[in-house]
Amino acid sequence: MKQYGAEFFGTFWLVLGGCGSAVISAAFPEVGIGLLGVACAFGLTVLTMAFAIGHISGCHLNPAISIGLWVGGRFPANKLAPYIAAQVLGGIVAGGVLYLIASGKAGFDVSAGFASNGYGEHSPGGYSLLSALVSEVVMTMMFLLVIFGATDPRAPQGFAPIAIGLCLTLIHLISIPVTNTSVNPARSTATAIFVGDWALGQLWLFWVAPILGAVIGAYVYRFLGKEDAA
Repeated sequence: MKQYGAEFFGTFWLVLGGCGSAVISAAFPEVGIGLLGVACAFGLTVLTMAFAIGHISGCHLNPAISIGLWVGGRFPANKLAPYIAAQVLGGIVAGGVLYLIASGKAGFDVSAGFASNGYGEHSPGGYSLLSALVSEVVMTMMFLLVIFGATDPRAPQGFAPIAIGLCLTLIHLISIPVTNTSVNPARSTATAIFVGDWALGQLWLFWVAPILGAVIGAYVYRFLGKEDAA
């Protein structure tokens, strides 16, 4: 239960910190943090939580990561469903807290997006479904490669949270204009349920693509990271 609780609060922090920066701070008059700030915020949530709860639950914070780690032989199947449930629930609760905060400002309109992920007319840069699919698959694949490599016993010890947090920052710098960056079904669900309508209609992509990318990343690292026989 401690592991599930850690995943709940870790994902809560990821959504509140990352999506909160996008909803509240990105375009704040005159001192908005912009795309760079939002990207850094997502990376910082993972970096801080990796140090805080990595020794408790592994700090997955993401159903795609949990599935990828399972495929890669790093995570037991019997914990997969409870981990995913804890992550999704933590994200939704954070979405609710963010909604309560953001709705306290006059003129707040959740239908404007609420940091939800989308494609086509709901892509920040107007990118197509195919572009969104490719972006989410490739970004999640690379994320898993970094996670597997940074946490490999042969890698320098103690630096994994930094590498993983910076990787997520880089992913956001690349793909925010394409999909608002998901690579995480729990993060996407957390905001989509408050927007409803188009956000829920497009949510399927942000489950399918990250999970597919995670599985590909797991298999790629199983090949690359396998030690050759003496």
